[in-house]
Formats: sequence, C-alpha cells, structure tokens
Amino acid sequence: MASYARAFWTAAPGAGEIRPVALPDPGPGEVLVRTVHSGVSRGTETLVFRGEVPPGQYAVMRAPFQEGDFPGPVKYGYLNVGVVEQGPPELLGRTVFCLYPHQTRFVVPAGAVVPVPDGVPARRAVLAGTVETAVNALWDGPPLVGDRIAVLGAGMVGCCVAALLARFPGVSVQLVDTNPERAAVAAALGVPFASPEAADGDRDLVFHASASGPGLQRALDLLAPEGTVVELSWYGDRGVNLSLGGAFHSGRLTVRGSQVGTVSPARAARRSYADRLAIALDLLRDPAFDALLSGESSFDRLPEVLAGLADGSLPALCHTISYDGE
Repeated sequence: MASYARAFWTAAPGAGEIRPVALPDPGPGEVLVRTVHSGVSRGTETLVFRGEVPPGQYAVMRAPFQEGDFPGPVKYGYLNVGVVEQGPPELLGRTVFCLYPHQTRFVVPAGAVVPVPDGVPARRAVLAGTVETAVNALWDGPPLVGDRIAVLGAGMVGCCVAALLARFPGVSVQLVDTNPERAAVAAALGVPFASPEAADGDRDLVFHASASGPGLQRALDLLAPEGTVVELSWYGDRGVNLSLGGAFHSGRLTVRGSQVGTVSPARAARRSYADRLAIALDLLRDPAFDALLSGESSFDRLPEVLAGLADGSLPALCHTISYDGE
C-alpha cells in the first residue's frame, strides 16, 4: 500500500494549494524524512508564486527537488529541516537540512541531506540555504581586512551577509535599508544601520540585495574609486535602469554578479556544494541569527502565507512553517 504526504504547490501564478503526494518506499542509500520546519525564501519564492520567472531562466531557477514547471503548476522551495525516520543507521533519528520544497514527508538520496550540528535549533537551521548564499557572496567579494563595506538591502540575504561581515576581523560594515524597522534587526546582528540617504560613502565593497534599480544605483554611488558592487538581487522579469554617466567609468567601478547555483570560482576547486552547506550550518550556531526568524505559521496556512508575502500584506524576513502533528 502506498503511503502519502502533503505538499504545497503553486497551481497557477498567485494561487497556492496543498496536494496529496504518493511516497515511494526508501531504497538502498535513501532516507525518509519527516519535516519539522521549512522556511519561505521571500525574494525567490514570491517571484515564483507570482509567476515572474523569465522563460529564459526556467532551467537556471529550478530547485533541486522541484516538480512541475514554471509558471505552474510547480512544487518549489529549498529550506527544509526534518528528522530521518528511515535510512542508514548513521542518519536514523538525526535532524537534517535538505534543499526540498514544503512537504510533510519526503524520500531523497542520503547524500542530499546534511546533519544539523548540535547546538543549532531546528527552526534556526532553515536559514542554512540563505547563509550558504551569504558564504558564496563573501567568496565572490571577497572582503579584505580593513575594508569599508556596505550591505544594501536588509532582507534575508542582506542580513545574513551583514551578520557574517560583522564577525570578520578588521572590517567596517554598515547595513542599509529604506525600512527604519530593520534597525532593530541590525542591532541584534551587531551591525550599524543607516538609511540609503545617510549611508557612509567611499566604500571599498558593497553587497547589494534590495532587488530594486534605485538600490543598485545607490550601491554604485556609495563606492570609492575602483570599488566593487556584488549584486545578489534576483529581479525576475523586471528591468533595471542605471545612470552610468557619473563616476562609473572615471572611477573604474565594477558590478559583479553572485549566484548560489554554482560554487564561487574563488573556491570551486576546493569546496563542494556539501562543504559550503556544512559551513553555513556550522555558522548557525550563533544565536544572533534568530533575529531573522520573524514569523511562524502552520503548514495548512501556507497558501495564504505565500499570498501575503507576495503582495506585501504579511511583512517578514524569514517566515517559518511548522509541521506539528503532520
């Protein structure tokens, strides 16, 4: 007799639903995981929910265990923490992170899960995928001792980048955002905060994560000569207008794209995807990251949660989903 789980699907742009999913029996080298928490990656997942993934990026944007295709129906997500109920003895009963969509139980190869270190609560561990993005961004940067750095955009990715930089020796970092309420989050992370208008200039390096054209323009304006913007935003199918007639050429400024889908060329020869994720999970021992966990809902409410995040009526950094009783 087949066993079943439940999964969240974007049935069509702007419309989510929970569907039954038949589960296969785990075979050799596979694990059955019962989900405890999942997290909504607000920027990427709301783009998917609204149907804003450009057709030319369908292949690039596929999540590791995605089902269906853009714009929908599609089962999408990649911040999942659960407990191994069946599998190899060394994993049985372990709390693990997996790049899996929002689903009550699932079967994957054992190599697709990474044990959560002792001292990292399961709910905080959903941030591993975002901290992994921040690790990759710092490899792409890279920051140097003594650098003056701004992080523009205090969403999940920007906050994770700022949190890591705050612990980087000899670096001066400022978190910049248009929302003054993010000042409290910055304080919890140990990072000075400023509005875009009041941000310090003459920056050696700016990490941009606001997903807006004005934000990217301000990031360029904050650079010192020969400085670099590391672009972390994902714009979907929206265009970006920039004014490059000022200091861009005379200052020899650089805009460098960073994307977590590949390991940064600076470390690709020596670090695997699993290595990078393990580093992220280890960094999550720091309780300061709890400041990014800004809301929680039950799995049954996920369709309305995604709708609220997508239209802005539900403010959040990382909204987590609880699977109690599933």
